[in-house]
Amino acid sequence: MKKRVGGESLPICGVLLAGGRGTRFWPRSRLRTPKQLLNIAGKDTMLRETAARLKPLISVRNLWVVTNAEQAVAVRAQLRGVLASHVLAEPVGRNTAAAIGLTAIHLVHEHGDALMAVLPSDSHVADAAGYRKLMQGALELVREPGKMAVLGIAPTRPEVGYGYIEMGSGVAKARSVRAVAVRRFTEKPALPVARKYVASGKYLWNAGMFFWRASTFLENLRKFLPATYAALEKLAPAIGTSRYADALRRMYPRLENISVDYAIMESATRTAGAPSVFVVPAKVGWSDIGSWAAVYDFEAERPGANISAGQFLALDSEENYFWSPKKFVAALGVRDLVVVETDDALLVCKRDRTQDVGKVVKWLEEHRQKRLL
Repeated sequence: MKKRVGGESLPICGVLLAGGRGTRFWPRSRLRTPKQLLNIAGKDTMLRETAARLKPLISVRNLWVVTNAEQAVAVRAQLRGVLASHVLAEPVGRNTAAAIGLTAIHLVHEHGDALMAVLPSDSHVADAAGYRKLMQGALELVREPGKMAVLGIAPTRPEVGYGYIEMGSGVAKARSVRAVAVRRFTEKPALPVARKYVASGKYLWNAGMFFWRASTFLENLRKFLPATYAALEKLAPAIGTSRYADALRRMYPRLENISVDYAIMESATRTAGAPSVFVVPAKVGWSDIGSWAAVYDFEAERPGANISAGQFLALDSEENYFWSPKKFVAALGVRDLVVVETDDALLVCKRDRTQDVGKVVKWLEEHRQKRLL
């Protein structure tokens, strides 16, 4: 799909960030089969669900995915309608600023310029139609060169695991969608601070969903991360040639390892002049499904429910999550447990400790247990 922007006809391109490892979902999530490539919170994989909810706003031919070398083959297999050349494999992870910059130079090479919707590939959205409507408004807003937008989720609790966006006073409208100038981005707060944020009504969760023109992003990259911009600019002539793979392998490890939030968005809000960064408040049933406990909360339909991927019996047991689809599970007198079984590993932990599952992965790395990674 293309939109007319200042006399130009620009494609709307979806950019799915799919290079994470999902360590908090071990033992199901592994290096080659991370969270986004699994059916963590539904029948289909999170990557395919993400791609599906973008239709018909974004054509599959304008879908791009940034992943890593270990996962690229699996990503291409899951998204067969996506052009192979649109699955960009990072030689090493260099965080989101580099990943988005790499995609932006490809879009400029292919289209001259494009509207970009940069989205995580491993979150859930209940209201897909409402989500697309807000995306359309955000994309309309960033037609104007220099403008950038982010979707902000209306907080439902004082969450300490997310970054927050403080809304300012400036308001803009596009396609009947309301956007508010961003005053600042904040890091993950302590609980007392998070409570103040939610009570004030001035803060939204940062869900990592960004919108801008490719040219706008590259201009901000040049301004705030000049070394990364210069390296990508040198790589650009090699795109589509036999020199590209070697040039990418040599250059990419030297790029700055920093998130787009810190490098670009926070810096842009501190720049003098008229507001250039806007947030679109969103109530679309969003969840990052960031841990096994979050999966339980997502699937539990009543208080005290036990959730299981297979046949089970629970006696004097409640609020447990079991993933053992091939075996019968019998639970006696247990509460608030997460049990996840794979062919070679078994995770057992309390539901309130699932944020620490990544520590298991760290231990396995330190002890060189590669077969379990």
